[in-house]
Amino acid sequence: MRNPLPVAAARCDSRRMTSERLEAAIQRAGGAVQLLRNWNARAHTLPITPEHTSWQEEQAAWRDTCVLMDQSHHMTDLFLRGPDALKLLSHVGVNSFANFGPGKAKQLVVADYDGHYIGDVILFHLPDGTFDLVGREIVMDWVQYQLEVGGFDVEAERDDNSAVRPAGVPPKLYRYELQGPNARAVVERVLDGPVPELRFFAMAEFTIAGRRVHALRHGMAGQPGYELFGPWADGDAVRDAILAAGSDFGMKRVGAKAYSTANLESGWIPPTLPGIFSGERTKGFREWLGTENLGALGGSLHHDRIEDYYVTPYDLGYGNVIAFDHDFIGREALERIAPNPPRTKVSLIWDADDVTAVFGSLYRPGPSAKTIAIPKARYALYQKDAILKDGALVGQSLDVGYVANEKVMMSLATIDVALSAPGTEVTVLWGEKPVSAKRGVEPHEQVEIRATVAPAPIGDYARGAYRDR
Repeated sequence: MRNPLPVAAARCDSRRMTSERLEAAIQRAGGAVQLLRNWNARAHTLPITPEHTSWQEEQAAWRDTCVLMDQSHHMTDLFLRGPDALKLLSHVGVNSFANFGPGKAKQLVVADYDGHYIGDVILFHLPDGTFDLVGREIVMDWVQYQLEVGGFDVEAERDDNSAVRPAGVPPKLYRYELQGPNARAVVERVLDGPVPELRFFAMAEFTIAGRRVHALRHGMAGQPGYELFGPWADGDAVRDAILAAGSDFGMKRVGAKAYSTANLESGWIPPTLPGIFSGERTKGFREWLGTENLGALGGSLHHDRIEDYYVTPYDLGYGNVIAFDHDFIGREALERIAPNPPRTKVSLIWDADDVTAVFGSLYRPGPSAKTIAIPKARYALYQKDAILKDGALVGQSLDVGYVANEKVMMSLATIDVALSAPGTEVTVLWGEKPVSAKRGVEPHEQVEIRATVAPAPIGDYARGAYRDR
């Protein structure tokens, strides 16, 4: 088999081979749970300005006017080219690829051999036939591994995020999100003409400030808008033109604090613990994969077996994208689950009095509860808080933060289907017991926080109408 990786990706492999292999790290720690519970991971933060105005104003703007978000630095790109590129993607993706031609995009979801969720990314089929996977590193690692061991005739080029990219090397692409009720009006202004009609997740090319721009009809924070991207060298000119056009439409730039909460309104759960840490069929991947991008496991959910932390795509609301029209990794397991998935995705609205009591504990003598950071309270990449009903475990709370537009502390969760009706009352355990050795986890007491089930996304508009605008 020929070497499928050109210089850019090979450089990434060289760095990966300098770190400890994941399988070796698991064996050294005495198990995956022990490793992840106490893993001092690098900070998985957004390397952009924290706030341009205030995060509350920036949250309000994506609902009331429009915002510009900068995604250029925190995600990884994996470019695939060659006669077997679609075959490789079909091999790893649970999605259908029927009629997936140039100028289209989709949310690619991948699973392990037992149907456990590994991750999801946005997959672009670019006009020149190249496929661009954009998102968290774990999916890129999985795809790259399958490419290397599967004999696919594909060339891959990887552009890591700015946290791990060599110093002084810029991203290949800029990537901006223009979102909000006024997003279309801003594009009309910057184009000085009508905007091409695009269906949700369809693509077009615009000319902005004399530069050709790829545009994806997309939505974040449950609002209409566009994802715009192109060569890094064009990014400043395109951004400045958009900001100038948006000045009459109440546009605000979004910093890292507000950006980190946008998914809470859109209902997208950031990548949670992937199902890669156990099992003979994924052992080769663990022996291949380094630990430099490994996240820590945090939260009140506590199991001895790592498998008990895993979720499936059905648990996260991806049942609508799973298609059994092709063979893919994990198909047989997901076919068995399909008739009766046990859990589903919901929002949880945390009780205001209980949340207030957590903050109050910081100002009284005696033990305190685990600090709730705002606007984003998630303190581990793999956040897993236990959801209880009458003392029994009924789900996992996976991502938590404060949404100023709703004036609520909320989380996105997966819960037993029987308890998923809006208005159902449950309890979220907040804090670790015992407290782990991760950095940033202070001594604290575990507390119970009442919560009420709500739809995901939480807003009626975000649950459907924005896709049609």
